[in-house]
Amino acid sequence: MSTLDKDAPGRDETAGAAGRRVLTAAALGSAPMEVLDFLLPLWAGSQLKAGASAVGALIAVEAVLSLVVRPLAGELSDRLDPRRVGAAGAALYALSFAGYALADSLPPAFVAAAVGGAGGALFWVALDTWTGRRAAGNGTAAYGKLLAVSGQGAFAGYLLAFTVLENGGYRPLFWLGCGACAVAAALLAVPPSTEPGTQAAGLPPDATEAGDGGQRRLLPLMAVAAVTAGAEAGLWMLLLLQLQGEYGLTPTETAFVFAPGFLVFILLPEHAHRITDRVGRSWTMGVSFVASALFAGGLAVVSDPVPVAVLWTLVAACFAAQIPVEQATVAAAAAGRTGRAMGRYESARLVGVLVGPPLLGLVFESKGWTAACLTSAAIALTAAAVAPWAIRVLRLPERPEAAREEPGREEPVHAPEARRSEEDAVDADKDTEKNESARELSPKEHARKERRDWLIHTLVFAAAQLGLWALDANWLAYRLQDEPIPDENRGVLMWVGRIWLTIWIIDTLWSWSYTVFPRQKKAKS
Repeated sequence: MSTLDKDAPGRDETAGAAGRRVLTAAALGSAPMEVLDFLLPLWAGSQLKAGASAVGALIAVEAVLSLVVRPLAGELSDRLDPRRVGAAGAALYALSFAGYALADSLPPAFVAAAVGGAGGALFWVALDTWTGRRAAGNGTAAYGKLLAVSGQGAFAGYLLAFTVLENGGYRPLFWLGCGACAVAAALLAVPPSTEPGTQAAGLPPDATEAGDGGQRRLLPLMAVAAVTAGAEAGLWMLLLLQLQGEYGLTPTETAFVFAPGFLVFILLPEHAHRITDRVGRSWTMGVSFVASALFAGGLAVVSDPVPVAVLWTLVAACFAAQIPVEQATVAAAAAGRTGRAMGRYESARLVGVLVGPPLLGLVFESKGWTAACLTSAAIALTAAAVAPWAIRVLRLPERPEAAREEPGREEPVHAPEARRSEEDAVDADKDTEKNESARELSPKEHARKERRDWLIHTLVFAAAQLGLWALDANWLAYRLQDEPIPDENRGVLMWVGRIWLTIWIIDTLWSWSYTVFPRQKKAKS
């Protein structure tokens, strides 16, 4: 079987079906994992009566285990089917949630945190590896889709979590997270083929030597990723404290400040590749880092939450474009060792996230808010200057499209069988996925695809509206009943529901326009 983790033609399922299962698993896994990151300190403090030091230690245990396991997750994803590795990670996270649900003291909670840290590392590194292998020259779009689906899962997870928490407390919420991760594990564990004699995924015979050289060339880019992740995490922490302390915002008002940027971040990545593939890797990363610097510098001078929300929305759009490019670049330069490269890349970013906040906190305590913002801005500008060199070291073409056209480019080394299997898998994906850019859609096919996508969006929208109704925060319900909205119910959830309703109406009109006025979707040039 090819090192590319795809299903070849003639098997019991297509690469497109496998892709849908992986994306569904990513959304299911992202929802409880993201919610846990937010609720874990609150749960430990209120339910276990843990002090600040114990809560910090609980979070640190999960982070350290995640950091330690990430390189191992990369190696396993290279040598085994990444979906099976991801399934193991999701299963561990399900056990972690079960542990939280049953924990009535700190020792079981520490065990659950350790298991969750290991599970999260296996899950995300495996999915990143699978995405990089399946991309077949279009890595930016593939990673953008993964990022968008993960963000949408997290968004739905937050809405559902607050509903469950309001009506049942933490324990039912943890069991629900356990169930979601178990379903994700089951989706990823589905065998790619039932044909006898199918071999497990593994490294091509000559990948090790080539991979070592590619890993060394990745070091500058990983250093840039680590430093910028640290500066961003540190500034984010200080901004939360500033909004709460200096501006006196409540948690709900703080969420309102970040909501527009969050919506941009989960909606844009799926489409940003149309621009980033044209402008190139260096320009995309450079512009994103410059935007991050302007965001940090702007925070030093603005004195109102509205400009903060505007600045954050703009920089969130840049991050939504830059992160898939960064991930796709790591995968493209991995030289046959995608798992190892993604494991080390994720480890580098996690190191930055762990180290950045305390270091920037020291600057804040000694020099003040303005100095901390300018320090973060200086780091971002330095990254913008270094990023083009870090990409040139990788010897990759600037535009991902050029990777398939440039005859003299340096390619990862694969066995001939792996190359043939890759071509077969790409052909299968094109045949089964009607919306691939390599072919044109007839007007009827395009209308059918738009209706199918609209149905999925509508089901998610309806589930979210039901959750908002349970929280007494459904703007549409108040409008239909022609009742005034109580002041205590006017918050971020009411605002999110109203914005989502607007987006759903626009999506409905656009999607069904292809049925009323059929038109052909042309292949991308």
